[in-house]
Amino acid sequence: MPGLNLTRAEANGRAELITVESYDVSLDLTRGGKVFGSTTTVKFNASPGSSSFIDAVTSAVHSVTLNGRSLDPAMVSDGVRIQLPDLAEHNELTVVADAPYMNTGEGLHRFVDPVDNEVYLYTQFEVPDSRRMFAVFEQPDLKATFAFTVTAPSHWDLISNSPTPAPVETTPGEDGGARSVWSFSPTPRLSSYVTALIAGPYQSVRSEVTSSDGRVIPLGVFARKSLMQYLDADNIFELTRQGFAFFEEQFGCPYPFEKYDQLFVPEFNAGAMENAGAVTILEGYVFRSKVTGAQIERRAITVLHELAHMWFGDLVTMRWWNDLWLNESFAEYMSHLAAVEATSFTSAWTTFASVEKSWAYRQDQLPTTHPIFAAINDLQDVEVNFDGITYAKGASVLRQLVAWVGPEQFMAGVREYFAKHSWQNTELRDLLVELEKASGRDLDEWGRQWLETAGVNTLKPELQVDGEGRLTSFAIVQSAVEEWPTIRPHRLAVGFYNLNGSGKLERVHREELDVDGERTEVPALAGLAQPDLILVNDDDLAYAKVRLDEKSLATATAHLKDFSQSLPRTLVWNSAWDAARDGETPARRYVELILANVAAETDSSVILVQLRQLATTLNFYVAEEHRKATAVAAADKLWELASEVPGGSDAQLQFVKSFALLAGSGTQLDRVAGLLDGSLVLEGLAVDQDLRWELVTSLVAGGRLGQGGIDAELGRDNTSSGQNAAAQAKAAIPTPEAKAAAWESIVVKGELSNALQGSAVNGFMRVLDRSLLEPYAEKYFQAVPGIMETRTHALAQQIVVGLYPSLLTTQAIVDRTDGFLASLPPESAALRRLMLENRDGVARALRARAADVLPGEAVPAV
Repeated sequence: MPGLNLTRAEANGRAELITVESYDVSLDLTRGGKVFGSTTTVKFNASPGSSSFIDAVTSAVHSVTLNGRSLDPAMVSDGVRIQLPDLAEHNELTVVADAPYMNTGEGLHRFVDPVDNEVYLYTQFEVPDSRRMFAVFEQPDLKATFAFTVTAPSHWDLISNSPTPAPVETTPGEDGGARSVWSFSPTPRLSSYVTALIAGPYQSVRSEVTSSDGRVIPLGVFARKSLMQYLDADNIFELTRQGFAFFEEQFGCPYPFEKYDQLFVPEFNAGAMENAGAVTILEGYVFRSKVTGAQIERRAITVLHELAHMWFGDLVTMRWWNDLWLNESFAEYMSHLAAVEATSFTSAWTTFASVEKSWAYRQDQLPTTHPIFAAINDLQDVEVNFDGITYAKGASVLRQLVAWVGPEQFMAGVREYFAKHSWQNTELRDLLVELEKASGRDLDEWGRQWLETAGVNTLKPELQVDGEGRLTSFAIVQSAVEEWPTIRPHRLAVGFYNLNGSGKLERVHREELDVDGERTEVPALAGLAQPDLILVNDDDLAYAKVRLDEKSLATATAHLKDFSQSLPRTLVWNSAWDAARDGETPARRYVELILANVAAETDSSVILVQLRQLATTLNFYVAEEHRKATAVAAADKLWELASEVPGGSDAQLQFVKSFALLAGSGTQLDRVAGLLDGSLVLEGLAVDQDLRWELVTSLVAGGRLGQGGIDAELGRDNTSSGQNAAAQAKAAIPTPEAKAAAWESIVVKGELSNALQGSAVNGFMRVLDRSLLEPYAEKYFQAVPGIMETRTHALAQQIVVGLYPSLLTTQAIVDRTDGFLASLPPESAALRRLMLENRDGVARALRARAADVLPGEAVPAV
């Protein structure tokens, strides 16, 4: 949106002029459903005689008073910024304004529960959206205290960073409803993006935990009234206590805030947000139906991730957004470490390898990849940098750093970092200094190679064997792509695996070493017998793609399901996926590998990832002339697997969901219909409400159900989840009229909330007949510049990425995208990046399709 950007130069200039003492914010939430009253008084110091500005996204500014002097709102406010001329050394500013409620998941989001028509509010301020609720110097290095005073309906509960005070009843509102005032005590010094307000008739469960310094910390878990019956608060409290104990010991620092609340909120854009003492979490993590173990584990990782942020992010905060990666990577690394060492989720590193690293490798091979330590010149740069580099590669490299300096030395440095910098802002160098002191390693060169360059290296073994089957030499060969040619140092392990008497692949030798340069000899392995399989980067310490030698590849293909441990099996899965995406092996061979081995997989998250990658391969990487037949055969195999695995098992549920997603033949749709109406029963499978919606959408996309069937299902489930599912199903109706109506709703009218729009986008792209999408390819390219200009970032990105005509996987789409990119002005950097990534997906798919040739088949003409 024009005018909403803030450059780093502007932020630096403002920080040189200004230090902020305190904010007193008064909000009136009883003025209807469009706007709320926002009055901010901020005390700050400045260079006398200087001028600056404060951020305030408003619908109206009624008054601006600076040091007792009234400023004309029409002259100093443009709805985004308020200019502050002729500042004194000590300043007091009061801004009285109206601010709009949002339905985009940004700022102060307003939601009406369809079950009981109650209103629920919550804030989401990262990156630059606290300015949507109150006037604020919106940058992380201008910390201050915040005191919120809120007028709201008396039957609501209000939660913020400070403990909730007793409300005081005040005069009734214009509608006669009872109103009360909550006056929160000031917070410690925080960055504005981690302040929060959550308001509405939320229900809660309470508990407590004793901190390492002896304080009793109140705990709360909150959700909407209509979801409380599904809330598993005991599980959340158990994870929280385990996280408290682990992090306080590791960080050598007690929990820094007075209380810790976790609030499940509706229509949330991300997984969760680390508001200090008041964490907001995606409401989808309140499970109302049977879910997979992968989802339960993901919720646990999310809970631990946000708790880690209370120290790294909230107590100590990045100075500017170029260190966003460190903020998120640290929490991601620590959440997995805590899961493995302090909870029942002991295979979290397997999940990390399967989910996080796979995301990182994919992102790092895009044309828009960037160094972990990226140049963040303005807020637009930040908003597109919440990506696989910032989170997943950063966390992967942080794990490599731990291996490089040593786990004990790493934590010793972290403890000193917290001791020195509590309640302050820092930069990357502040942490590296402490790690160097603790480990004795010079990290300048390591940082340059790992943090200031992009791209992923590939590691492969090179070995020679004598006539008796013993290794005479062993080396690790490292390569890099031409665009990012950096050869990096790695700390990794090489694992030798043999088939044992019971047919299981077990590790028989492990060698840990430093790898550096294009070729690293490993003399310690010379003289050992060549095993059945050699795994470079065993235990997944390094960040690199791995290739197998010829014998190891044959063993892995024949015995993938026979690994006795989940992590090495996952590393082989990943290697096979890399090879399919890179066009090194035929996509149909990868499909065969998944379907032959996935039923034996024991890790729920790995099953989830493999089935997602199966769908991606079928949609994009299988040669067009074989795509439909391969998809039908794959769906038939998934039905067979669902019928064979134990009834009620995690695998059965995942196979049925994947089957419903792929179902396209008449027989397959008959089975989906049978599951839905109960005429077909799979032993142990509970067809609960969420699964019913997946079956309904499958039948809609297959032309078996129309709007009447969707309406009937919504009558059974007129909840927020039901409305989102119905929106997806409606957009999936396979008629030109339905697609036109969905396009009109999403692109032209643009009135849907973030959640409903996301559902409709997914439904629009859910087609068996891809010709339904052909009329919208050119419309898409015509529409997206205006979308980026008029929608908030969250809503615009949903459309730009979600409606890109990638399913029309042709060179013509690549060429049209190239023409679009050539026409973009320089200031459209965010749109350019999104479109480059869209283009790369289709270009990669075309290369993979060209490589999908099996022995005996003719190579297709290019």
